Amino acid sequence: MKKKERKLIGAAGIVAVLFGIGPKVNAMHIMEGYLPAGYCVAWGILCIPFVIAGFLTIQRRVKRDRGAITLLAMSGAFIFVISSLKIPSVTGSCSHMTGTGLGAILFGPSVVSILGIIVLIFQAILLAHGGLTSLGANAFSMAIAGPVLSWLIYHACQKCGVKKRVSVFLAASSGDLFTYCVTSLQLALAFPDREGGVMLSVIKFLGVFAPTQFPLAVVEGILTVLIVIGLEVYARPELKALEAEKGRAL
Repeated sequence: MKKKERKLIGAAGIVAVLFGIGPKVNAMHIMEGYLPAGYCVAWGILCIPFVIAGFLTIQRRVKRDRGAITLLAMSGAFIFVISSLKIPSVTGSCSHMTGTGLGAILFGPSVVSILGIIVLIFQAILLAHGGLTSLGANAFSMAIAGPVLSWLIYHACQKCGVKKRVSVFLAASSGDLFTYCVTSLQLALAFPDREGGVMLSVIKFLGVFAPTQFPLAVVEGILTVLIVIGLEVYARPELKALEAEKGRAL
């Protein structure tokens, strides 16, 4: 491993540890024991195909290009750091960024499913952020649904000739917002409104997170663009190798 790569991984690890040490607060991840058991199992089952695809993709990428480990580690650290920064929202809840757009742009959504689940497990155990019983639901919204939309938007923008930095911003911010839309749907399905049903419940949950999540999505988009600019300067060989691997996969 090159000296530059060791420094990059070390810096990411230090930042992750510093931000990971914090007070226990209520967070936007669906908390432990909040969802009925049937919903926990159902969302977990829906995650299985994505996890298998992610594992196989990571295995293939690392086997062909050991340098991809550096970018994988950085993408995982980025998810852990900014998704651990919880901003108080209304009604005693919290909002936070997701950080999954970067990994989706670099590796595709299936790889992010693995990175996201690892992050969610560590957050549930170490930070009381989310929970193990709600892991499937949280993973589907943050590590699968959001990254899939980010990946689709990024590639759609690239095909339409949109500048790369604008594409990155739109992909990361949209993926962040979509994560919260999916989480609101998950909560609404489990706890529909007595009069308006699921749709009214979705609107209520979206209203809880919207005041803080919209500006957070913009911030996440900007941060992701800055990270990509940094990678283009300090990790250009790794990015070129990753693009070559994508070409072989296609």
